[in-house]
Amino acid sequence: MCSNYRDWDEYYRKYPLEELGWELGKPRPILVEYVEKGLIPKGKALDICCGAGTNTVYLAQSGFEVTGIDISKTALKIAEGKAKQANVTINFLEESFIDLPFQNGEFDFVFDMGCFHHVEVQDRTQFIQGVHRVLKEGGVYMLTCFSDKNGPRWNHFTKEQIVDLFSGYFVLGEIRAVSSVEGDGVVRYFYTVLMKKKGGAMPL
Repeated sequence: MCSNYRDWDEYYRKYPLEELGWELGKPRPILVEYVEKGLIPKGKALDICCGAGTNTVYLAQSGFEVTGIDISKTALKIAEGKAKQANVTINFLEESFIDLPFQNGEFDFVFDMGCFHHVEVQDRTQFIQGVHRVLKEGGVYMLTCFSDKNGPRWNHFTKEQIVDLFSGYFVLGEIRAVSSVEGDGVVRYFYTVLMKKKGGAMPL
């Protein structure tokens, strides 16, 4: 795994959560919407790059059996504190998102809020294959990644790029454009898409 991935722990050690743009302090509204609409299968869920665990705790409170992984020890300590305060049981692990340490078909749902868009270009295929592998047949992957509406960058994606990268492994639902006032007060633009591991149609 590239050493620069490990630099994420420095952010959590150096800065308070309210200065980290991606930490909203509340579950992502689109995740809440999809859970409440029943578009995400209940069962075993993996929150990949879970950070301080806000979405992870929400999933546990919503009836999922949740595992959260991150490469930041500091973030995981914060997440464990949130889980304890919320009185929910979550399996938090310090693990790589490139080499997922799970069995084939272990999860019904993988949640990715802002993880994929930080995967280095040379690691993208391995990352996608890993998510595909750990999902059950027909399992759902919820991707939220930076949109090209933020401006041209190596990790700001067009809809066409998302289709090209993922359609070989998943059946894609609607690619939905969303905007968010992030934790640092900056408006950022994303694409969110529910994908089903090939073997069934999306419930969208």
